[in-house]
Formats: sequence, structure tokens, C-alpha cells
Amino acid sequence: MTPALFTYQLATRLAAPLLGFALNARANNGKEDILRLNERYAKRLPPRRPGPLVWLHGASVGESRVLLELGRRLIAARPGIMLVFTSQTQTSARLMGKELPENAIHAMAPLDTPMAARRFIQHWKPDLCVFAEGEIWPNLILEAGKAGARRALVNARMTDSSADGWGRFTGLFRTLIGSFDVILAADPDTGARLERLLGRAVRVPGNLKSAQSPPEANPADLTRLSTTFVNGRRCFVAASTHPGEEELFLDAIERFTDTALIIVPRHPERGDEIADLLKSRRLPFARRSKGDVPSPRDRVLLADTMGEMGVWLRLADVVYLGGGHAADVGGHNPLEPVRLRKPVLTGPLVFNFAAMMADLEARGLVRTVNDSGDLAAGLASPPPISEAAVAALEADADAPMIATLDALLPLIPKPLLDTAGPGR
Repeated sequence: MTPALFTYQLATRLAAPLLGFALNARANNGKEDILRLNERYAKRLPPRRPGPLVWLHGASVGESRVLLELGRRLIAARPGIMLVFTSQTQTSARLMGKELPENAIHAMAPLDTPMAARRFIQHWKPDLCVFAEGEIWPNLILEAGKAGARRALVNARMTDSSADGWGRFTGLFRTLIGSFDVILAADPDTGARLERLLGRAVRVPGNLKSAQSPPEANPADLTRLSTTFVNGRRCFVAASTHPGEEELFLDAIERFTDTALIIVPRHPERGDEIADLLKSRRLPFARRSKGDVPSPRDRVLLADTMGEMGVWLRLADVVYLGGGHAADVGGHNPLEPVRLRKPVLTGPLVFNFAAMMADLEARGLVRTVNDSGDLAAGLASPPPISEAAVAALEADADAPMIATLDALLPLIPKPLLDTAGPGR
């Protein structure tokens, strides 16, 4: 055991009695579901069904969407396995609750303390643990290894700053990740960083987010909102926005008078904050979370809800994708609007999707805008969508998912088949 790992385990063991106060404070602030705090301690969990079990963990919404698609394909390839998804945010929990495949459950991620990690692994007894993107939790990883579970890091993404940070603890990183059965990088830059840290080759199948289908939309909502709100106006959608990006978007649309605007914050709990901003700008708006019925008299629809992105993107003429003008966010996945044939504008701070954005910009499907003036120009004259470019993109989209499945399936035991037949 490295000194850094010993220190981490000691610190988390000593901190464990105090974490209850922190979780209760977060629950009081709406950042934790008080009814699910037991899951954070890995207590009172649902029963484990007999047979092979795969645990898939991602931090938030983006990782959860990737793992949902991966989980669906694992079940299709291995009917009879059980899936346990975990995540850390309430928004991802709500997403999972709506979209879980059959034979799957969602639990809030356990705290990475020695006892909670041990309870979690001993309860579920996973055959395979799948961590998405940058999720590295030492106690959970070590307990899974002690229990004999196979482990995989998929769609791994690592920035230069993260690699520099881990570079100071190379021994710890190799102890935790070097023993994984499968390590798959989302992009060549991450692959190179992982190779430097691990001292061995890392496969780069590509970004799993390329395989995600566009989100579904309720046809009745589409028809109703197209008539009652958009009403023939051009519609600009600001999707997955962060603090400061709503202001930039509203500055950009000042020159446009007869347009419908939809603002979809990345975190719906920011609804009050954005409502105050719209009031300060004297923009008439309807608020989705309050059940408001928007009309053509409303300039803005504040879409502070979860699970409706498919509706908003389909209503859009142009999409401003947030995350690219917010420090330390690193951009968001642009493929959902692109695959719906929507022009996409985003900011330059997209280090989490640098290779993907460069590829999409080269294909003419995304445009980088630096400030509100650039954004206004892009809204006025968005990049034309080439059907051939989208078709070529879609032809390449499934390769990373196929490669990931090929790497994971040999690690999952085959379920025992009931050969007795019905009624026997």
C-alpha cells in the first residue's frame, strides 16, 4: 500500500462519523434526497437477485446517459444479468428513474469510506464493476478487487490538469487503476495521458457518447408548444447552461425581436435564479416547473425540468450549447442536437470534448463562438447542416460502443439457463 493510499483510507475512516452531518446539511439545502440517505451509507439496499451482476457507476447526467445505453446493450447481449446503476446527483437519479432498462435498479452512490464501500460490495457481490469517465474512488475500487470482481474503466477522459495532479501520485494511480481488467479511453489525448501514468498501452475506441440516440419527445407536447408558444417564430434554444451563460445568451438575442427563446439550465434547481434574471430584463416568460402554459405573448420558456430535452431540441431552429463559456465545466456533448439536424453554437472552453468538437467543426456541424457578438452572428446566420456530413457521422457513431461491449462481455459470467422448460 502506498503512503498516499494509507493516508486516504485513514482520513476517510476518521471522517466517516462526521459525514452524516454533511449529508443532512446537503439534504436541507436540496442537494440530497433525504429519503435516500441510507443508500449513501450502503444500508437498507434492495435485495440482490441470483445470477451475474454488473455494477455501473457514473457521477452525473452525462455519464449516466452513457451507462444507460451501455447497460441496455449488455442486457441485449446477455439476457438474465442484473444491472445496478449508481450516481451521485439528484438530477441523474431522476433521469435513471425514468429510463432504467428491465432487470436494472438505481441506487445513490455510496460514500467512499472503508465501511460503506465494504457494505456495498458485500451486499451486491458484483461480477463486474464499470466506472465511467473519471470516477476513481479508492475504497470502492479496492473492496471490489478484494471481492474478486472484475473492474473496467470505460469512456475514460482525463484533462492535462488531472493528469498533472495524478502525476504526483503515480504509485497510487497504478495501484488503483493499473490492476483494472479493461481500460478504454474516449480520445487519443486521454489515452496518451493514461499511458504515461500507467506505464503501459491503453486502448482508445472513441467516445461512447457518439452512440447515444437523440432523446425522445412527447408528440403531444411538441404539437402543443409549437402552436401555443413558438407560433411560427424562429426558436432559439440555450441548452445545458451554467451561471453566466444565460446572460450571454440574452445579450446576444437583443437584436432579435420576433423570436421564441427556450432556456434549459443544466441544473434545474437554478430555476429561481434564472427567473430573477428574466424579471430583471423585463422579459415575459413561462416557467415549466411551475406548470405555466406558455403563449405567443411569452418571449421565454424557462425549461427548468428534467427529461424533456428531446422536446426543446426538436423545437429549435438553432441551439446554443452551454458549458463552453463556463470556467471549469469543459463543455457538453453536442451530438444530440447534431443528430437532430440542428445547427449548434458553443463556447471555446470545451476541453472535455476537444477531439469531438474539432471533428464536428471540421465537418461543419458545430461552430465556436467567443462572445455575445459572435453568438448573435451565429444565431442570425447559423452553420448550414449537411445531410451527408450527419450521415457520415452516424456511420462512425457505433464503433466505440461495439468495441467497449467486445471488451466487457468476456468479463461477465454467462447466466445459468433454465433448461427444465415451462411447468417443470
